[in-house]
Amino acid sequence: MGTYSAAVLRPLRIVLPGGSGQVGRMLARHLQQSGHHVTILTRGPYTAPWQTVHWDGEHIGPWTEHLEGADVCINLSGRSVNCRYTAANRQAIYQSRIHTTRLLNHVIAGLAEPPRVWLNASTATIYRHALDRPMDEATGELGGNEPCAPDAWNFSIRVAKDWEAAFFQTSTPRTRKVALRSAIIFSPTPGGAFAWLSNLARIGLGGTQGNGRQFVSWMHEADFARAVEFLIAREDIAGPINLAAPNPLPNREFMAALRDAWDMPNGLPAPALIVELAAFLLRTESELVLKSRRVVPGRLLDAGFQFTFPEWPNAAQDLVRQWRHRDD
Repeated sequence: MGTYSAAVLRPLRIVLPGGSGQVGRMLARHLQQSGHHVTILTRGPYTAPWQTVHWDGEHIGPWTEHLEGADVCINLSGRSVNCRYTAANRQAIYQSRIHTTRLLNHVIAGLAEPPRVWLNASTATIYRHALDRPMDEATGELGGNEPCAPDAWNFSIRVAKDWEAAFFQTSTPRTRKVALRSAIIFSPTPGGAFAWLSNLARIGLGGTQGNGRQFVSWMHEADFARAVEFLIAREDIAGPINLAAPNPLPNREFMAALRDAWDMPNGLPAPALIVELAAFLLRTESELVLKSRRVVPGRLLDAGFQFTFPEWPNAAQDLVRQWRHRDD
């Protein structure tokens, strides 16, 4: 296959249900700057360079008019998993993904002119805890059956599996479907994973987390946005796609490269027990740090996609440079 250029895309009408989070705004900004018309469906419309339209993610309403005749739907709906997995939060995490995806299936299947392609958020967490080998789309093993896996890990995997099942269960013959099994997307903006880990590194707490052998799957925001455009343009690609850089690395090396990018030679380690305690105090789950995600983008690479940031040290340096420039 040939390499990809964003120039192959004509101006498109792109609708992003649930696109008001960090990744959604980053993607909307990139797509709008590329000349596309972007509409975000959001519970709380806000002032932005792109169009925002109210929806509740639960009921059919006037928002469906914006999908009629649109070229692309990119569904990013889902309550943040950066929380404690209480019964109420588990229900919100589950329903905000599965119910919304089913709702969009119902709407898109009934449109006179449905979007030609629908990209639906999924997660790289769907794969098992993997220390031994990489997980691509063809040979990767889905999780859920590992002995002694924490209940929180199994919950996340069940959500991921049911999410994709809800996405693919309804036939949409005129709409190509792609499930985005995304790794952690790193962006040089406040409030995200990069900001959180960088804060630890800058105050001397950015050492190895857990035993440091667990793999970190990651992706630079620039490559994420380019991969989305690539998948929109490639009409021959459907089904699950891993969105992750091609070189996941152990947590020990990951944190060392992040410290280097911030010119911090040392960082206090955090054994698993400390990670568990910190997660409890911060009202989040240790899975986000301790589960080994060794996910690789087999289908993207086979299709000819070329990463700008395939290696974490270079990506970390670029993200830190952008962060510092933002503070100037």
